[in-house]
Amino acid sequence: MRYKSQSVAYWYFAVALSLFGLQLVFGLLSATKYLGPDPLLYILPFDVTKVIHTNLLIVWVLCGFMGATYWVVPDESRTELHSTKLAYIQLVLWVLMGVTAIIGYLFRWGTGNKLLEQPLPHKIVIVIVMLMFLYNIGMTIKKSGRLTTTEGVLLGGLGLAAVLYLPALLHYENYTVSIYYRWWTIHLWVEGVWEMIQGGFLAYLLIRLSGADREVMEKWLYVIVGLVFIAGILGTAHHYYWIGVPSYWLPIGGIFSALEPVALVGMAMYAYSTIKRSGMAHPNKLALHWTVGSAVFTLFGAGLLGLAHTFPSVNKWTHGTLITAMHGHAAFYGAYAMIVLAMITYAMPGLSRRPEEGTAMGYWSFWLQLGGMFGMTLSFATAGIGQVYLERIMGLGFLDAQLKIQIHFVMLLVTGSLFAIGVALFIIDFFRFAPRLGPLGEGDPAPLAPGVRAA
Repeated sequence: MRYKSQSVAYWYFAVALSLFGLQLVFGLLSATKYLGPDPLLYILPFDVTKVIHTNLLIVWVLCGFMGATYWVVPDESRTELHSTKLAYIQLVLWVLMGVTAIIGYLFRWGTGNKLLEQPLPHKIVIVIVMLMFLYNIGMTIKKSGRLTTTEGVLLGGLGLAAVLYLPALLHYENYTVSIYYRWWTIHLWVEGVWEMIQGGFLAYLLIRLSGADREVMEKWLYVIVGLVFIAGILGTAHHYYWIGVPSYWLPIGGIFSALEPVALVGMAMYAYSTIKRSGMAHPNKLALHWTVGSAVFTLFGAGLLGLAHTFPSVNKWTHGTLITAMHGHAAFYGAYAMIVLAMITYAMPGLSRRPEEGTAMGYWSFWLQLGGMFGMTLSFATAGIGQVYLERIMGLGFLDAQLKIQIHFVMLLVTGSLFAIGVALFIIDFFRFAPRLGPLGEGDPAPLAPGVRAA
């Protein structure tokens, strides 16, 4: 850690990982409800556990993005953060918003708009927090007088993410209209500007971990940004197929959704080629695992599996089934969860007494999470294929079809539990080392040996 204010990132990471663990609790609880009987039916029904599960995903990933940015920007700008006090106030507001939103969901206090269920007061707090965050980052860059391309792409993605949240503040009585505008936030986040954020973090990590030429990395960033804007924006149309919009959206959605994976292919290619040229020479090999893993798993989950069911001729059968869950889990994990975990893993030796080369627990966490998520993806895929055939082709009712595919939810719980163990190991490995709240200097103790726990 070169700058004392970078220590702010530790607390953002701590909150993000705590919420990640809580998200998994509600995810596993939701999965068990498919097997029945459900003793919590009248206390925590499926609609409540699923809302909490999906919204915690958004909250913890954004918290991780903010923490990672508070690490990257001082390092790239070569200056202290503009205001650590403002960053801590922002974090407190974010936590209060998240906790009260979860409590509200337990009492059915929400808008009912999927992934944007936050009541209006909470949405206003989110806007305030994002404005505070962007102001703090912007002033840091202005103070330094230095703006790298990596910072610019990262800041552009974060700024556009804040702008694209504004449609979520609007309320429409017509549910179809509400869904139409919801994708202006959700799709343009996860298949648009969040990919810019991922690209910025990926470029930063590859430059630091592989010694890659910054100019080459930044050229790749321009390619990714261009592809995101060309394919991602018009690719929103694949969400419009079945909500009553004009039929011209069908070819637009089909063509540009097919182009969306091109950016992901580029991301995976430049990550792989960079590591291949430089090898695994950097001591923080665990961070290299997470970085390359994010690029490759994004190509698989967001690219290949997204392409597999977004064409109109396929989507008319798979829309709203477990095939969507297959794509969603793999895509979110590879693109956004893994890049946040990569940033945490890279920053931890500077933020704590964790050894730079990582720990055995850290590697176990990586492989258990990867294997568990791949198993979950296969479980959702096989269950979804069965569901499509039974419901959409054979004409069985929803509950009858669910009874026939229950075995796949047993598989889902087993692989989900494996994934949860991996996440638990990551969280334990994070918290077992005491935080370092200042830059590493001559008077600081040397990092601990691998596997040694801090006192």
